[in-house]
Amino acid sequence: MFSAPVERVEATAFTIPTDAPEGDGTMHWDSTTMIVVEVSGGSSTGIGYTYTHHAAAALINDKLAAVAKQNDAMDPPASWRAMRHAVRNIGREGLAANAISAVDTALWDLKARLLEVPLAGLFGRVREEVPIYGSGGFTTYDDARLRGQLAGWAERDGCRWVKMKVGSDPARDPDRVAVARCAIGDRGLFVDANGAHDLMDALRQANAFAVQGVTWFEEPVSSDDLGGLRSVRQRAPVGMDIAAGEYGYTTDYFRHMLGAHAVDVAQADVTRCGGFSGWFEIAALCEAHHTPLSGHCAPALHLHAACATPRLRHLEWFHDHVRIEQMLLEGAPVPRDGAIRPDLSRPGNGLSFRRQDAERYRVH
Repeated sequence: MFSAPVERVEATAFTIPTDAPEGDGTMHWDSTTMIVVEVSGGSSTGIGYTYTHHAAAALINDKLAAVAKQNDAMDPPASWRAMRHAVRNIGREGLAANAISAVDTALWDLKARLLEVPLAGLFGRVREEVPIYGSGGFTTYDDARLRGQLAGWAERDGCRWVKMKVGSDPARDPDRVAVARCAIGDRGLFVDANGAHDLMDALRQANAFAVQGVTWFEEPVSSDDLGGLRSVRQRAPVGMDIAAGEYGYTTDYFRHMLGAHAVDVAQADVTRCGGFSGWFEIAALCEAHHTPLSGHCAPALHLHAACATPRLRHLEWFHDHVRIEQMLLEGAPVPRDGAIRPDLSRPGNGLSFRRQDAERYRVH
């Protein structure tokens, strides 16, 4: 049986300024930090990453690297289980989950490169391409910038759906949604409140958004409030999906969310949920609950796993992450007719890290 020791695990943090001030229903930001992990073994190197605080790099280098190096490069699930055990007293959610996700995705990439196959082939493809929805529409944008960004996704990239942020100024949101509708014509329109509302406000907004044909209301209330999500789902206008899950760090969270019948569509993020190992556990839960799964952000990293997920609805083409991935990763996907496709001629995830281009953003 082929085996290869994990010889090197190294994480580096890079903080990249946004191209304009950004905000959603609950916070504002002007930069995004990417933690890139490189894992070497058997004369190959795999890469993975996450988006979180730069402290995750220290956690990987000081603790998780030693754990991963105790396991074989051909057995990423063994490292995944060992890393989850190693952070027991730190806490598995949040920063630790992001760190584990970055290492796990790098280990799977390394395995596929050692086998000289694309990750989608290693996982087992069920589709050739992945539909995407354009995502941004930040609450800090004026109407002209909102209109231009959303129309660009619909017209230039062929996206069937686009998503905008709501919740920081609820009184103005119905007008902003109307601006978005005019910009995209009959394309699907999604809104994301990032948990900004209480139950009654969420329901009022849902009814107002329905006038403009909104078909997706993401985190109308906090994703921690599964009862509230279920109540919004039960009382939302017909044809409006309620979605949540981007802050799910463990399989247990998704088990509770799906068991509570809290959402029409579950969202998971491979940079947070435990990497590919966690993603496929969540995908199995969605299969068992007959619930669609949507990939949250980091489209270049999700792509191969999304091709292997039977109940996948779509993948988020998030403005910040798309911009960073196209800047720093050779091989990052480019949309065509509203979908992205893996390059099956390249092993692993098909990505190469442009370290020289990234160096000026490095967190020292």
